[in-house]
Amino acid sequence: MQNYLNLLKNVRKNGIYRKDRTGIGVYSLFGGQTRYSLRGKIPLITTKRINIRSIIYELLWFIQGNTNIKYLKDNKVNIWNNWSDKNGDLGPIYGAQWRKWRKYKQGYVDQIDNLITEIKNNPNSRRHIVSAWNPGEIDQMALPPCHVLFQFYVTNNQELSCQLYQRSADLFLGVPFNIASYSILTSMIAQLCNLKAKEFIHTLGDMHIYSNHLKQVDLQLKRKPKNSPNIKLNPNIKNLNDFKYEDIIIENYNSYPPIQGSVAV
Repeated sequence: MQNYLNLLKNVRKNGIYRKDRTGIGVYSLFGGQTRYSLRGKIPLITTKRINIRSIIYELLWFIQGNTNIKYLKDNKVNIWNNWSDKNGDLGPIYGAQWRKWRKYKQGYVDQIDNLITEIKNNPNSRRHIVSAWNPGEIDQMALPPCHVLFQFYVTNNQELSCQLYQRSADLFLGVPFNIASYSILTSMIAQLCNLKAKEFIHTLGDMHIYSNHLKQVDLQLKRKPKNSPNIKLNPNIKNLNDFKYEDIIIENYNSYPPIQGSVAV
């Protein structure tokens, strides 16, 4: 995970101060990319403890097409609480766009189902894309998507890679979640398509550190990363919708203690 730390260090050193929507202010740079091997490993940050449970439940929630926080709260995950309305609704955010993108006249497009079908039947296609950025519904979303578009690539009919474009990247709090989440998703889809997970490529637009996270970042940058953990999926799962929390196992996660930081709302 040294590549993540290098990105964090670069923004900490060279980031330009900018006022932002939250009123907290950020140190920001535009345009970056990191790459992570997925061959038997999962790129979980080890220089601070990451809540794996929250990452997995949030990912399963996206896959369900769910946009109400009840499922998350029932599983003691509170990361979306600050954005939901009194009924727990968030509007047509990630899950809705992934699984029920509205067609112009009628009906829906299940982008995830179409993606898996195309990877299986047309692996060399350059159209293995899922988008969460729906301009026609942005104003209905509690929070416009930060991780807006991802694309898959099959190598030699054997390995699967994923590249994510993230328009807005909270490097200290959000990005470690995003790296882990999309790496797990890539491993899941690879299994369903009889492929091996190869690589996760993370392309970032506005990458920033909030001004109230500077001390935490400095502490994290003093720590030397440990070995990445392993991921094991239940091999009996053949349909993405059948995955449950217990089917996704992260082994040998050895990290430093967590570093707390407030979420900017």
